Amino acid sequence: MADSISLADKLATFNDHWSPRTITTFNDCDVMVVKVKGEFTWHKHDDTDDFFLVLKGKLDIELRDRTVTLGPGELYVVPKGVEHRPVAREEVHLMLIEPTGTPNTGDKATAAARKLA
Repeated sequence: MADSISLADKLATFNDHWSPRTITTFNDCDVMVVKVKGEFTWHKHDDTDDFFLVLKGKLDIELRDRTVTLGPGELYVVPKGVEHRPVAREEVHLMLIEPTGTPNTGDKATAAARKLA
């Protein structure tokens, strides 16, 4: 990697929600930024954990038995195989890290295509 990456600059390049942008890779993982608003679908990842770091806003990660609420600078890792649904009442900016090729819905048939920032 030749230069540092500004997360704010990368987030400023797009406006759509629930469409993660890969900004770099790390040990066969994609490091992504995404803007989210509203409810995502209930899903799980059978083969990998799901990493969420809130950069701006407030995110609820609904689990079947409780809700984890995150603010700026807070992170949560959903263990693999655990069903969850991210919910953002207002726009939230996140950084995500997951193995390259992991479908964002846990299902390749319904997953969003990967984009670069």
